[in-house]
Amino acid sequence: MHPPKIVTFDVPARISVDNKGFARAVQEYRVTPYGLYMSRAMVGRPSAHWIRSWLLPSLGLAVTDFSWNPGHERDQDFYLDVCEIEREGDRWRLTDLYLDIVLRTGRDATVIDVDEFVAAVGGGLLDARRAEHALQCSHAAVDGLAAHGHDLDAWLAGLGIALTWGAGPTG
Repeated sequence: MHPPKIVTFDVPARISVDNKGFARAVQEYRVTPYGLYMSRAMVGRPSAHWIRSWLLPSLGLAVTDFSWNPGHERDQDFYLDVCEIEREGDRWRLTDLYLDIVLRTGRDATVIDVDEFVAAVGGGLLDARRAEHALQCSHAAVDGLAAHGHDLDAWLAGLGIALTWGAGPTG
């Protein structure tokens, strides 16, 4: 079992740095009162070529929209990472808490990677505070999405959050 993945988003440097120290160039950062938007190429990943994500600290979520490579499309509209997000000035830090939610707009929201979460808690990689945070955030997201017909924009609008997405690889 691996420790929680940590990604640092350095807005002034226009990079994101993963827990292995790999720095990736970011095409666009946008800071709003409710979060941070990031858009960048995915280099060397056979399944997808672009990633657009919103970090939403108050919800404990990172909402991602992938641009899939031909033949690797997935039956999902958004991928939500349950996480802890901290901000220090112009740098944001995301700690992945193992649980994820696959959203298919208008159909369902499915929590995945529960086995990883349980193994991380059992192995002492997540303390009780973070484990409880992850469960509360995942339950709140699934409940909120279900109450709004599994429509991300409708749920977030009720919370005063309006996500706008950059053009990505062609824009």
